[in-house]
Amino acid sequence: MRRSVITHSFVRERLGQVTCVTSVTAMRRKSFRQMSCPIARSLERVGEWWSMLIMRDALHGLRRFDEFQSNLGIAPNMLTRRLDALVEAGLLERRRYCDRPPRHEYVPTARGRDFRPVLLALLAWGNRHFAPEGASVVIVNRHTGAAVDPVLTDPATGHPIDGPDYVTAPGPGAGVRTGQRYAAAGPTGSSLRNPGSRGRKATSRRK
Repeated sequence: MRRSVITHSFVRERLGQVTCVTSVTAMRRKSFRQMSCPIARSLERVGEWWSMLIMRDALHGLRRFDEFQSNLGIAPNMLTRRLDALVEAGLLERRRYCDRPPRHEYVPTARGRDFRPVLLALLAWGNRHFAPEGASVVIVNRHTGAAVDPVLTDPATGHPIDGPDYVTAPGPGAGVRTGQRYAAAGPTGSSLRNPGSRGRKATSRRK
């Protein structure tokens, strides 16, 4: 990620003499909004970590500002910015529930609900790689209570798409640069295969 550096210097004076000089450097990230990559465009909307946690809580049923703030421990000004950005991105809808004083709740849109499988995949990945003490949250079948792992499958065949038969390829909206990159990769495109997925069944794995 390309970033520009902005440095601010603060000088404190006492009796005409400089007593302290502090430099604060802020990083302003490059916008991904105009990039053709769908992953980059998605990160533009939800790549900031508070945004993902807000969406996690919204999809769990939290709706109001004070609920998000209490659950996340996030500063009010940061929460306001993140909620505004998610509303602008079309993942949340702002609805007024009180006129005096004006109060709003934040409800996932269809686009926001479509983000749930992404969070579930991230949950499973985090459990697999970053939970040495054991999983604190798992995905279970509501009716049986059995723990499952999410698996992306081809609806036509039921096969996991991280197998060797599935690759990424330029789509109808691909630009010249994307087409050239895939052309250089050869006719097989870019493999989606997960080296650790050998032998994985198409159905969800039970633990």
